[in-house]
Amino acid sequence: MSAELGGDLTASVRYLVAQALELALDETTSAQLQDTQRRLSEPLRVAIAGRVKAGKSTLLNALVGEELAPTDAGECTRLVTWYVGGNSPRVAVHHRDGRVEQRPYRRATGALTVDLGVPVDDVDHLEVTWPSSRLSDVTLIDTPGIGSLSAETSLRATALLPGDDERTATVDAVLYLLRHAHADDIRFLDAFHDDEFGRGTPVNAVGVLSRADEIGSLRLDALDVAARVAARYRSDRRIRKLCPLVVPVAGLVGHAAMTLRQNEYQVLARLADLPRERLDRLLLTADRFLDTQVPVPRRERAYILDRLGLFGVRDSLRAIEAGEARSAAELAARLNRVSGLDDLREILLRQFTERSRLLRARSALTAVRAVIRRGGCAEPGRLETIVEEVTSSAHEFREIQLLNDLRAGAVTVPESHREEAERLLGATGFGIAARLGLPPGAADGVISRAALGQLGFWQTLAGSPGTSRQLRVACWDIVRTVEGIIACAERP
Repeated sequence: MSAELGGDLTASVRYLVAQALELALDETTSAQLQDTQRRLSEPLRVAIAGRVKAGKSTLLNALVGEELAPTDAGECTRLVTWYVGGNSPRVAVHHRDGRVEQRPYRRATGALTVDLGVPVDDVDHLEVTWPSSRLSDVTLIDTPGIGSLSAETSLRATALLPGDDERTATVDAVLYLLRHAHADDIRFLDAFHDDEFGRGTPVNAVGVLSRADEIGSLRLDALDVAARVAARYRSDRRIRKLCPLVVPVAGLVGHAAMTLRQNEYQVLARLADLPRERLDRLLLTADRFLDTQVPVPRRERAYILDRLGLFGVRDSLRAIEAGEARSAAELAARLNRVSGLDDLREILLRQFTERSRLLRARSALTAVRAVIRRGGCAEPGRLETIVEEVTSSAHEFREIQLLNDLRAGAVTVPESHREEAERLLGATGFGIAARLGLPPGAADGVISRAALGQLGFWQTLAGSPGTSRQLRVACWDIVRTVEGIIACAERP
């Protein structure tokens, strides 16, 4: 049984791109369409964006599980950097004049240090190829901070977005790191959705309440405080329309969890052996942690504080003292869970990975339409007709538009069934079981019964005399989704 609805969208988009390529009038158009063609087979491109010091590079390192991206204020943090999966490590500098050059790099301890060979202003972006299973299905793109004091640095991030000059988005989806909802944040997210294929549609954006441990003043309940703040963001109409999923994540703790070593655990265990009263005084502030005289050398404490932050140190010591983390592996698992990284990965799977086919198709359609409008192809009318045929026959696009309308309040369904409607449209996962609210691996018979029950309800609501025209249209869209689920369930 297919785990995902639909199957013809990518083939239809491939046909469209091939037709446009045959009708290209210049080399620039041909190159752009060839890139669009390749993108349909490449891993999903996900940008990590946000304001300066939001914790973008730290989060990227946590997601990859290795310290690759520099987190200091070096020249490479001013550049857009692509992290791509590959068989062997290498770093390429993409120059503004189009040249691509392999460059030497160092990684003695910590993040990569790249010898650019040219001034930063001459570089378009870096491409780091790294053998990591976490980069097999997704290309992560680290961006400079929005709102930087350097206008040029900020523009490097916004250049990934659609533009008034018919520029198409370089990325398929975005992880946007929020601290406070600044006007720059809203403008970035709004621009990212500025296209015909789901204007304002939130399917390709997830918000991350970054450095979540700091929001709760580094107390042991800091992540609970951050979760309440994230919930407020999710209820904010400005943010919900553009980025309805906001998850709190302590990136530094998550990165430490992915890379925790036995010698680091041993330092923490020695600290946890201190008398409770002495330990409490030690953990009052970061300065106290470093300056108080204890049997563990200051150098080791400074290192562990840098790795985990004060919140991570406090949580680790409490867990070790309580016998909840008896080894480095157990502590790493706990920190991974506490940091919110597990929740973020689950959301990325639901929101991006399972939708990768749809998101890549959406990017390709946007690129082809931009080429047509620029006059880059012969027979633009015929190509526009094919675009319309693809979009009108792709129920996936109607699903995400309806999902956005439901979340924005433009379409209302009975409150007792609103969450159910959103789930059927793919809000909590693109797979069949997730849409029906069933556990993964549910039996075919269970899926069929659940789907038939949903079909009956939405058909009845659509046919009710008291149902408004707007709701009736929404119901029939949901019915079409459920019919697709049933068709998939019946496949051998």
